[in-house]
Amino acid sequence: FGQGGSHCEAFAHKGLVSFVFGNAHKAIAPWGGKNPMFGTNPIAFGAPVPGREPLVIDLAMSRVARGKVMAAERAGTTIPDTWALDKDGNATTDPTAAIAGTMLPIGEAKGAALAMMVEVMSAAIVGGSFGFEASSLFVGEGAAPDLGQVILVLNPGMISGGVFGDRITTLVEAVEGEEGARLPGSRRFALREKAEREGISLPTPILEEVRHLAKGVEAA
Repeated sequence: FGQGGSHCEAFAHKGLVSFVFGNAHKAIAPWGGKNPMFGTNPIAFGAPVPGREPLVIDLAMSRVARGKVMAAERAGTTIPDTWALDKDGNATTDPTAAIAGTMLPIGEAKGAALAMMVEVMSAAIVGGSFGFEASSLFVGEGAAPDLGQVILVLNPGMISGGVFGDRITTLVEAVEGEEGARLPGSRRFALREKAEREGISLPTPILEEVRHLAKGVEAA
């Protein structure tokens, strides 16, 4: 499944509007609870914009992606205390304690509700495992996670009567015309161009792990 936004971007280049829902292993507690039940559960959206890169929005239901916490643990650094709670429900700057606890949702109770919505839109609709039933994606032991994904694709030209291109251009230009505003998803294209020019930077522990895994693949 990978990055949800990449699927939406591909559809947008074909002139289609799309939504992608996918659930993940438990990481977020129901609002007010301490035990994780929902995954970070990404939602992605893509839409074509005539004559330019598409509008692509890709976000997890946690305040940050869980991968950032795992990267901090591997790098031996701390995390902001607004990212996660430990297993006792207390804010923590320790990534190891955060992984053992829960990720904080975006928008507090609203984010937890959205995470539950994604469980329905992905796992329940296709008969997959809920986040609290799935095995972890980060270890090799146990049964397959059996998570679910759903992709909804719309033809905007047919639905709008042919005016979608003009309408979304008006919307995008209005957002960009607002002083200090940034179009959602635009940063991804700038970062992609920079990475193509300059490569990417990784913390040394993660780079060493990648090299170790690569050697294992070569040996096999």
